Amino acid sequence: MAASSPPPRVESLSKPVQQLVINGEQVPENYIHRNTDDGPIGASFPVTEIPIIDLGLLTSSSPTGEPELEKLRSALSSWGCFQAINHGMASSFLDKVREVTKEFFALPMEEKQKYSRTLEDIEGYGNDTVVTEHQTLDWTDRLYLLVRPEDQRKLKLWPENPETFRDTLNEYTEKLGQLTEIVLKAMAKSLSLEDSCFLDHCREGALMSTRFNFYPVCPRPDVILGLKPHADGSTITFLLQDKEVEGLQVLKDDQWVGVPIIPQALFINLGDQSELASNGIFKSPVHRVVTNSERERISLATFLLPHPDMEIEPANGLVNEQRPRLYKKVKNYVSLYFHNYQRGKRPIDTLKI
Repeated sequence: MAASSPPPRVESLSKPVQQLVINGEQVPENYIHRNTDDGPIGASFPVTEIPIIDLGLLTSSSPTGEPELEKLRSALSSWGCFQAINHGMASSFLDKVREVTKEFFALPMEEKQKYSRTLEDIEGYGNDTVVTEHQTLDWTDRLYLLVRPEDQRKLKLWPENPETFRDTLNEYTEKLGQLTEIVLKAMAKSLSLEDSCFLDHCREGALMSTRFNFYPVCPRPDVILGLKPHADGSTITFLLQDKEVEGLQVLKDDQWVGVPIIPQALFINLGDQSELASNGIFKSPVHRVVTNSERERISLATFLLPHPDMEIEPANGLVNEQRPRLYKKVKNYVSLYFHNYQRGKRPIDTLKI
């Protein structure tokens, strides 16, 4: 989850995980999960077929469009996520996005640290912000960048090496902007709402942020997570997975299940703000990333979320006697999200009526 709003007051920044690995340092205690509430980590989990949605059919006026719309509603009501195919991006282009991600994290540490984040800002290269003494850290290094609004970009944090990084990111996020409109309109249509019901949240002043993730080889995958369990604070999230190494898991019916890799697909999940706006009909799935003792892994997450001043509340058409309002109205959900995330709490729970 990323945004331009600063995180709460912090104590320090943790050292990049890649640096720990390169230096051969012993794993610090604050990376080890001792909270069994998160479920077993090193156990074998089933890889389950996540719903697959053909985005081309969602925009089709032919009879095949309606069944796909129903599939979308079912997927978002039960899972809160799906694998998107026929999204208009060539496999070769997705490979290019993956490649610039790998190339950045393969740069010498001193080169990457030119783009380091500061205590006051979530954008840039680095790792977790340490906000509490007992916080469990994630086994990952990240590069956070705000993409939209364009006039708020901090280009000094946008890598110039590899040379194609900036152009590739621009092209990729431009295409994701188009997909956002398709998916959010279809979500509204599946609930018999006005097409713009959810899309209005991601129009004027809306934020788009990217998080490039690098998960180094981990010596203790039995007790260390790449990303702690959480749901996103966005309206919608697009994830480009590693083409070969699995790691993403979703909590479904209180069981962790692995998300399979479909190289040409985008994994799309809803964030808390869509669960709130749909009055709980659509889900914002809790997910996590496990580590690997043999292979490193990359991914790229892109988050769409409303302008901080926009009020988000359950859509009027989804509130009635049979289904009363489940959530309070909220503004600047991201600030609430950051306040709770590093403490392992689910922020949307604080808004339940």
